Amino acid sequence: MSVRELVVLGTASQVPTRHRNHNGYLLRWDGEGLLFDPGEGTQRQMLRAGVAAHDLHRICVTHFHGDHSLGLAGVIQRINLDRVPHEITAHYPRSGQRFFDRLRYATAYRETVQLTEAPVAADGVLASSAAYTLEARKLSHPVESYGYRLVEPDGRRMLPERLASYGIKGPDVGRIQREGALGDVALEDVSEVRRGQRFAFVMDTRLCDGVHALAEGADMLVIESTFLDADIELAVDHGHLTAGQAGGIARDAGVRHLVLTHFSQRYSEPDEFERQARAAGFEGELTVAHDLLRVPVPKRR
Repeated sequence: MSVRELVVLGTASQVPTRHRNHNGYLLRWDGEGLLFDPGEGTQRQMLRAGVAAHDLHRICVTHFHGDHSLGLAGVIQRINLDRVPHEITAHYPRSGQRFFDRLRYATAYRETVQLTEAPVAADGVLASSAAYTLEARKLSHPVESYGYRLVEPDGRRMLPERLASYGIKGPDVGRIQREGALGDVALEDVSEVRRGQRFAFVMDTRLCDGVHALAEGADMLVIESTFLDADIELAVDHGHLTAGQAGGIARDAGVRHLVLTHFSQRYSEPDEFERQARAAGFEGELTVAHDLLRVPVPKRR
């Protein structure tokens, strides 16, 4: 059975709190697991959330600030300790190669797993398969930062009434799907486009073109909202977004489900983040993330 869901491992910006771990997010996408921004304590949060090292296939780091990457050392050593049998690919800004190397080899351990390094140096496609295309876009932060976007290829939905009108049934339905035509009947005559799902992950950044490109048409947008709107000057100075800005981005991009996260320790009332995102005009599903939450990717329209 295919599962598409976000498992939230941590939601704190800069420092963990009593209730929030450093960042960490696992996207389950059918049979694959993509781990985003493993901050300090991610290995333990995985255990609490029921996420195994064997569930990981890609690790995607947006940038090399500690709350987004200090957990790399533990996660990498765990996948080797557990002898994960498949290749794992790590994406991260190429400019931070020295940080990745230090974290990968922070202490002595025995390497047993094929960990492929695939650093990001520019906007574009990072990987493509039958299940999805993974893309990156540069963001605006004091250190080089990239956001990630996963796009499922469009498919086709067969229309029973059209099939019946052409007398197509049984094995011929599969045949027209495979071959694109059956006699004088084209696949387009009996089907319609089924839009592929889209997931976007946007962490530390100011407003910039990359944010909007990543968010466009996303079924789920996971985005930082470090500050509330009253502190917008702090957000700009430190390269972050406010809850209202996140709501405006999601509104303009036509996002279906907005997940707010990466909260500053200065705030104790999470409901205010939702209120400010709603005040910006976002009307879709909205989740204020908390640790160990599971959020299903919306079903296809």
